[in-house]
Amino acid sequence: MASAGLWSDAWARLAANRAAMTSAALLVVLTLLALLGPMSSPYAPDAIDWEHMAVPPSLESGHWLGTDRLGRDLFVRTLHGARLSLAVALLATLVSLLIGVTWGAVAGFAGGRTDALMMRAVDVLYALPQVFFVIILTVLFDRSVFLLFVAIGAVGWLTMARVVRGQALALRQREFVEAAVASGAGPVRIVFGHIIPNLMGPVIVYATLMIPQMILVESFLSFLGIGIQEPLASLGNLIADGSAEMETAPWILLVPASCLVLIVFSFNFLGDGLRDALDPRER
Repeated sequence: MASAGLWSDAWARLAANRAAMTSAALLVVLTLLALLGPMSSPYAPDAIDWEHMAVPPSLESGHWLGTDRLGRDLFVRTLHGARLSLAVALLATLVSLLIGVTWGAVAGFAGGRTDALMMRAVDVLYALPQVFFVIILTVLFDRSVFLLFVAIGAVGWLTMARVVRGQALALRQREFVEAAVASGAGPVRIVFGHIIPNLMGPVIVYATLMIPQMILVESFLSFLGIGIQEPLASLGNLIADGSAEMETAPWILLVPASCLVLIVFSFNFLGDGLRDALDPRER
């Protein structure tokens, strides 16, 4: 009951945060558009309109947001790009959460030499340039969407592990953990049944802040040409295409770039709102 009351209070504080709620509503709208929007257009994402190549946004041409240099509809391609970028970011964040939360919770609960050894491994991986590590993985192996989100997620869990480890160090001294130990519960049951469930507040907050980071990493890799490959569209390779036509057809760059900015800002404002709502000092 106490836990339910805390979550109820957190929801009330979040609902009172206009920026966070507006960002959440905007994310819902963008997600629905990315999933359902292309169905409202008669154009396929790779269909070429030979009569309207690099035309600006207009209702007369039938291309609401214009076309690119190959005559492909930017509205449809941007929504497809947002769909793929969001999917890669969400799956990469899930991979990071699974690895980081487990690693940090085990290290924090175990303490001692186990904690020191596990966190030194994190420090060593932190010393490696993460983006270049992802680039090496994508170059050495097949450049598939599946490998991309696995590679991004596999190097994005380090900060999550540190956050969770610090929380777990504090939680292992709490009465409910000592009671579980006294009742004969094993380490696995304590970690996954007591430690991790009580870490969900900070984990949720950091996950909302991790998603835009994953989107930016995917966009950066696609911009360099080693991420999502044609004919698939992502916000990164759409921005790369638009940058080549920035002077003569600026809308080719502005449309996907605006979509990327909206998504990143919305997740950041939502994460800030969740952080404030779940802050125990505000209770």
